[in-house]
Amino acid sequence: MAKRLFIAEKPSVAREFASALSINGRKYDGYIESEEDIVTWCVGHLVTMSYPEKYDEALKKWTMDTLPFIPESFRYEVIKDVKKQFDTVSRLLTRDDVDTIFVCTDSGREGEYIYRLVDEMAGVGDKKDKRRVWIDSQTKEEILRGVKEAKSLSEYDRLSEAAYLRAKEDYLMGINFSRLLTLKYGRGIAAETGMDRTVVSAGRVMTCVLGMVVSREREIRAFVKTPFYRILGTFLDGALTGEWRAVPGSRYYGSKALYKENGFKEEKDAKELLDILRSGEAPYPSVVDKVEKKTEKKNPPLLYNLAELQNDCSKTFKISPDETLRIAQELYEKKLTTYPRTDARVLSTAVAKEVEKNLTGLKELEDTGVFATEILEGHMHEGIEKSRYTDDKKITDHYAIIPTGQGMGALKGLSDTSRKVYYMIVRRFLCIFYPPAVYIKLSVVMDRLSEKFFCSKKAIKDPGYLKVLGTDASEDRGDEKESPEQLGEIEGALKKLKAGDKTEALDFDIKEGETSPPKRYNSGSMILAMENAGQLIEDEELREQIKSSGIGTSATRSEILKKLFSIKYLALNKKTQIITPTLLGEDIYDAVRASIPSLLNPELTASWEKGLTLVSEGKITGKEYMDKLASYIKDKTGKVVKQGNAGDLRALYRENAKWYKTGR
Repeated sequence: MAKRLFIAEKPSVAREFASALSINGRKYDGYIESEEDIVTWCVGHLVTMSYPEKYDEALKKWTMDTLPFIPESFRYEVIKDVKKQFDTVSRLLTRDDVDTIFVCTDSGREGEYIYRLVDEMAGVGDKKDKRRVWIDSQTKEEILRGVKEAKSLSEYDRLSEAAYLRAKEDYLMGINFSRLLTLKYGRGIAAETGMDRTVVSAGRVMTCVLGMVVSREREIRAFVKTPFYRILGTFLDGALTGEWRAVPGSRYYGSKALYKENGFKEEKDAKELLDILRSGEAPYPSVVDKVEKKTEKKNPPLLYNLAELQNDCSKTFKISPDETLRIAQELYEKKLTTYPRTDARVLSTAVAKEVEKNLTGLKELEDTGVFATEILEGHMHEGIEKSRYTDDKKITDHYAIIPTGQGMGALKGLSDTSRKVYYMIVRRFLCIFYPPAVYIKLSVVMDRLSEKFFCSKKAIKDPGYLKVLGTDASEDRGDEKESPEQLGEIEGALKKLKAGDKTEALDFDIKEGETSPPKRYNSGSMILAMENAGQLIEDEELREQIKSSGIGTSATRSEILKKLFSIKYLALNKKTQIITPTLLGEDIYDAVRASIPSLLNPELTASWEKGLTLVSEGKITGKEYMDKLASYIKDKTGKVVKQGNAGDLRALYRENAKWYKTGR
């Protein structure tokens, strides 16, 4: 009797498939089998790429003569620690009575790669019917849908090719550049850091991230604080505070004495203006130049992808991206949320049309159930498929991370932190069904002796979606915020004023400030900077526009950071999540900048990732990608080999005048 074989990425996922498909067969070591079906699993990767010495024993020794190492065909081998499970999976895949294989590894590039390597090493061939199960959550309904709609595995061949290329790229850059930099600079770095020996670890993404952190740190060290002096005035019996600006008509407009239009470089110039403004007796007569009241709306934010979730968890809960990913994976496996390793921040049309199911389940929640109930009873979810929160064009593999509305019983078993992360995802999801937050903004321009003072007040008129997220979630900055009651009082006073009316200023004062250095990355902002090709962009809509140019992927970014911490190139303050470079990390950075500086370029690094996407989309061939990669490695290796001896890092550092001035 022919059987179906389901192969998952982990034992826990395999159990979910067995339960959803009612496979209640006998449990063996490494698989479950019934009369019609078999369920087995990998344990992450079962197969890996072979080290160079497996091609030639002579390559075990690191020498310049053997670089670059670029094999014509790549070799793979079973990982020793998991050979037992590989043998089990391999035997099941090639059993004569198995005619259909359902690939149920994680739905993404890495999950595809895990299965394809096993398939290749087991020698399954093309005689069996292979189907790809692509799901967004582990609920029973989603698993059954995924199995029912499973497509031929061949339809994912381009995704598989991109996965193989990514692995080859990381392998070739890692091996060639790590050996090259170790041979070139290892002794000098060891001497500089007081170590017996140093092996330099380099990689396409890892070295770029190191460069971002070191560059930022050196900007901070080189930064010289500059004082500046602003003038503030108080009006309407102290109800309004205005900031002076040197706009057209001001005696200081275009003056070289200005730091910016709202301040002076030197205190003496500020005092000069202060004396002019204070001429005469207090209170000082002023004129209303402009009064404006307007309404502003702010839409609910887009849904969470992994990078946004990691950033918010770092800021709010002070947990690392790696820990956030672990929790997100836990929530996914407990059926509480959808697939976590996603770059999308919107829903698919199909999911948006069925979103009532998610909302219905969320009514059970103690903290946020009232919002789900309000949404359903008010039919606020209707039409979400036509909103900015649904866009099939912005989804590659998976839609945004949202609560499934199922598995509520699992909440009891969650840690306190996991519950907080879950509710963060729930609130972000629920808020998209609410109207925008509405603000009332009052702007007043006062004139004193042709010098203009700009005053503004702002308050929430209607919280809208902030009812779900809380008013602290508002990202508006720069405006003095008031309660609606306070704003009403000011508004009442302003109703009596119009442009041209005379009023009085209580006083004018100098407020000293100073320029601020760039901020250090924290673990969350680092993830966002990686997603945005090295740019720390706080504006949500702008982030969405350039998101396709990221460094690494949602699945790998936290692992890259984790590795940099483990090899002590970067240090993480666990309490604040602030990231700083170590002495060793800075030495590595200087060596790379002197030899292969393009490895430090975030935009170039992102272009490699973009190339993999183009392969998976069929826009370029795998051969074109590999040819470009091989050419890059040969070119960079050749140039470094010709540079001659660079063991003395002090000589190298002295070439870098900027570094030498700023010190370590």
